[in-house]
Amino acid sequence: MTPEEFDTFDFLINDEDEVMLLLYQREGEPQNARIEIDGDNKTAVLFRNENDSIMLKEISPDVFDSLQDADKLLVCELSREENETDTQIVYAYEAEISD
Repeated sequence: MTPEEFDTFDFLINDEDEVMLLLYQREGEPQNARIEIDGDNKTAVLFRNENDSIMLKEISPDVFDSLQDADKLLVCELSREENETDTQIVYAYEAEISD
């Protein structure tokens, strides 16, 4: 995979309308994670820790509606492996949602 492909993210919604964010592992451990959503622009910023934040753009309307109805977001960070079948969850944590 190219470095740009490791900067991608995806959202999943389960049957209970709970949202999960999948992204590749980043530098440092997540601590006191929170996500701020911007309803006007349909974007969000995930603050993983004091030194790392990620801008999430082009969020689908379905995902954004689910985020607005939730208090927390489950985040799973995946290992960066050349062979996708070797990918594992490195960090799984909840991020407080605010707007």
